[in-house]
Amino acid sequence: MKYIRKAIPNSILPEKWTKEPVVIPVVRMVGPIMVNQGGPMRSHLNMASIAGPLQKAFDIKDAPAVAIAINSPGGSPVQSRLIHERIRQLAIEKEKDVIVFCEDAAASGGYMIAVAGDVIVADPSSIVGSIGVVSGGFGFVDAIEKLGIERRIYTAGTQKAMLDPFKPENPEHLAHLDELLQDLFESFKELVRGRRGDKLTESEDKLFTGAFWTGNKALDYGLVDELGDMNSYLKRRFGEDTKLKLISQSSGFFSLFHSSSLSMGASHGASVGDPVDRIAAGLSADKILASLEERALWSRIGL
Repeated sequence: MKYIRKAIPNSILPEKWTKEPVVIPVVRMVGPIMVNQGGPMRSHLNMASIAGPLQKAFDIKDAPAVAIAINSPGGSPVQSRLIHERIRQLAIEKEKDVIVFCEDAAASGGYMIAVAGDVIVADPSSIVGSIGVVSGGFGFVDAIEKLGIERRIYTAGTQKAMLDPFKPENPEHLAHLDELLQDLFESFKELVRGRRGDKLTESEDKLFTGAFWTGNKALDYGLVDELGDMNSYLKRRFGEDTKLKLISQSSGFFSLFHSSSLSMGASHGASVGDPVDRIAAGLSADKILASLEERALWSRIGL
């Protein structure tokens, strides 16, 4: 077909043969929202990982809109807001609509990102909402006592050891934490109010509790605008010939090679030796804790 277009003047060709299809760039945002980059085959979402794909998507001059697919249970409120703000900055600067598609989940920080969209489309079974803030941890006071361990900590500043998990809870510290959580919560609520406004059909006492709902209920409550899937929605809005262009980011699989090459100078044997040894080398305490935190984020919304 493209050779016919070149050989014959457009003035005598049918319009459907001369009209270029609309191209919509697609940015996928998948995984818990965390500052660290995750690891091989694990996806974490943060400003550093998504800034490049967002810029590439909005730089496509002829695209009338940018589609963003979100599948995230939430995480860092700071990273969530940074991504939200960057989407809005680019949308205004490039004068493009932003269409957000909720996949399995757009919850908590994932929903904070979703409301950057001019239109939010969810699957009927998507998990949507969880507008709230949570802080959690563990206490080890009894454990170290049973083990005969004495906690020693030295500070300059009366509150520097606040919320130490090896010391009994302090009511003053808990009150300070509650004040911090309420401040973060109010910021989240203001952002949702500003973006969804009159679209919300339920009271804030119901919507702003940390609860989450299916896409069906989210539509009833005004948390999303439509039910559907990306391909069908975009073709209906921009035409059947609409093309989707996935804007990719660095894959965890390729980062595996990168990390292996960096480690060879320090420990060649660990990087090319027995597979069990390589797996064990990756099971550091911080990676285990990060995996547990990631699992907890998904578990809070039943996934």
